Amino acid sequence: MSRALGELVRAAAGRLGEAGIAGAERDARILAAHALGIGAERVDLMHREPVDAQAAARLDGLVALRAERRPVSHITGRRAFHAHEFAVTPDVLDPRPETETLVEAALIAPFRRVLDLGTGSGAVLLSLLAARPQATGVGTDVSAPALEVARRNARALGVAARCRFAVSDWFESVEGVFDLVVSNPPYVSAEEMRGLAPELAWEPRIALTDGGDGLSCHRAVIGGAGPQLSLGGRLLVEIGPTQASAVARMFREAGFGDVRTLPDLDGRDRVVAGEMPGDGADRAG
Repeated sequence: MSRALGELVRAAAGRLGEAGIAGAERDARILAAHALGIGAERVDLMHREPVDAQAAARLDGLVALRAERRPVSHITGRRAFHAHEFAVTPDVLDPRPETETLVEAALIAPFRRVLDLGTGSGAVLLSLLAARPQATGVGTDVSAPALEVARRNARALGVAARCRFAVSDWFESVEGVFDLVVSNPPYVSAEEMRGLAPELAWEPRIALTDGGDGLSCHRAVIGGAGPQLSLGGRLLVEIGPTQASAVARMFREAGFGDVRTLPDLDGRDRVVAGEMPGDGADRAG
């Protein structure tokens, strides 16, 4: 006998709540939409509609995966980020809403050539290129599987012709000069990893932590950015909420000017930005 969609969603939310998942009702609706192949906004509208046994079984399987604390994006294979949807797999870090701060900060000023270090799914680089149709970009990562996900997303967003991807340990394989360099490097310290949500166990550890103090990747990015930046070019990096002072000091010691710390929507320090000294003549417009 078929059951109503609303009943199945309530049951799914109950199971997820028992598993200790915050936002269980929201996740249950997302998984129900995925199981039925409908938009999440239609779940409430169809709450009285009967669901056939096959779809109910699909939902049951998805809920079981979420109860294991797999991220919703890994289950659905999709993640909304900065007005777009990106393919997500266990090979890449799940794009977070707070990282949109990095994109918005980069879009404040014009640019023609952008380099994204540690691009992962490509969410940051591709969001920037989608917003600036005249710009071109390069995305690097140490993970070849991650770059395959980024290429897939580039094709889906229609920006593949304006970007290329390269396996690179930070600047190792990077050539050329850019007027914008961005990075969301691994910044969780080894000590902080112990207290993170269980969902993060399903994400690539190398994208989360440097295995040390959480700042070694910032040292590499900030210390190596100078030769890759045009005069007046900008460097923007994402940080953990307690790292602003240390990272801003790295910027100044590396010779950057106009060093600023920018908050995310929750008011936490999230991005440090600086400019390569110069008169701006080489900066793209």
